[in-house]
Parts: sequence; C-alpha cells; structure tokens
Amino acid sequence: MKQTNSLQGWSRWLRRMAAVVALAAVVVPQRSHAEPVAPGLRNIVLVHGAFADGSSWSEVIAILQRKGYHVTTVQNPLTSLADDVAATRRVLERQKGGVLLVGHSWAGVVVTEAGNAPNVKGLVYLSALVPDSNESVGDLLTRLHAPMAGLKPDEHGLIWLDDPEAYRQVMAGDVPAAKARLLAAVQQPIAAGAFGEKVSHAAWRDKPSWYLITENDHALLPAVQWELAQETGAHRVTLKSSHMSMVSHPADIARLIDRAARELSR
Repeated sequence: MKQTNSLQGWSRWLRRMAAVVALAAVVVPQRSHAEPVAPGLRNIVLVHGAFADGSSWSEVIAILQRKGYHVTTVQNPLTSLADDVAATRRVLERQKGGVLLVGHSWAGVVVTEAGNAPNVKGLVYLSALVPDSNESVGDLLTRLHAPMAGLKPDEHGLIWLDDPEAYRQVMAGDVPAAKARLLAAVQQPIAAGAFGEKVSHAAWRDKPSWYLITENDHALLPAVQWELAQETGAHRVTLKSSHMSMVSHPADIARLIDRAARELSR
C-alpha cells in the first residue's frame, strides 16, 4: 500500500511539473538566434563583379542569414553580359516571393538587365557600373569621360587582375594583405567583349534602387559613382572603403541591404 501511495504521489508531482513547464512555454517567449526580418521580402540575391567570385560575399551572407534572410549568391561566368544575366535569372527563378537584387561593380550592369524580372522588387548597387537602356559599359564610360586604363585583354580576349599587389592597389586597399592575396587567387577574368554588350531596358527606371559610393575606390572613381547614383535617382549612401566593400566592411553592406529590404516591405 505504501508503495502504491508513493507511486501515486510521484505521478501527481510529474503532472504538476508538466503543467508548470507548459505554462512557462506559453508565458515566456521563445527566443531565436535570428533577428526578425521585415515582412514581405526575405530573399536576397547577391551578384559579384569582375575579378571576383561568389565567395567575396561570405561575411555579408553570414550576417544576413543571422537576421533571418534567405540569401543566394550568383556565380557569374563573366564570359559575356548575356551569360551573366542568364546565370542571374536562373537564380531569380528559384526564389519564392519578392527579391532584393544586389550587384557589385560589373554586376551593376548584370542586375540592371536581370532586374526586369517581375519578382525583383528593388536593386542595390555597390560601387557599380549602371548603364541606361540601350547602353553598354563602353558607351557609359565614354559618355562619362571615364575610360578604363591599363586593362588589356590577353590572346583569349580575357582581362585578368591576378597579380596580388596590383589587386590590392586597385580593388582592396583597406583589406589586409593576406586576405587580398586570397582574393587575387580566386579572381575570375572577364571577357573584354562583355563591355560592348548593351542593356535592353534599365530596371532602375521602373524599380526603387540604392547606390553605395565607396569614397576610397581606385577601381571606379568616386566622382563617377556619384554621377551614376544621381542619374539613376537612387537612394545614396557613402562609405570610406575600397572597391571591395563587402570584404572590408561587411557589416555596413549588410546594414544597407537590410535597410533596403525593410523599406521595400513597407
């Protein structure tokens, strides 16, 4: 009998504890490691430029993922504008819901064309080349009196920037030397012919855009970036950074992308 009473008492104690735990689960909010994402837009697609690959976004991706965003990086072949746009469109087609499309440098041209996809709700340009409709990069730079100096194609028609010292000087002046060497090691050459391909219709003419101007940029002069930001009517942000801002200032870049996504969700 004593053993039965003991078991019944133990059973009642377990039931009371279960009720307490259940009540605590209701009263105490469950915490998540991810920060809340603005409603309506959670897909971020990042597009790299010339002399880079998708790994250049690594730290930005990690920050955005912690905020709860679904992030995808395009791997551009850099063999032509048409090929890069096709690669970006394939990624856009896989997104469920609206997308904020982000392009760095050469990828500004890519997202200006690919951004016409109906699920793209806005564009973010990072020290980017941004042509108008029916305009190529070559046309754009000629119009702005900003020719590309010192970039000559090899016998295969490719332009390289694989010398570590040159890479750091041109692209990554505020990146530690060891990291700049890694960036130079994985850089992808771009086909010179891509600069002659025209954008059919500039997506920024129809969709909201943001432009980050990198003030210590030796690849695309800040004055040219200002001109492009003004022409597109983009929301302008400045950052004292080299051309590779996503590597040297990933928190600032993630903050800008998060801000744009939230503003698009209002």
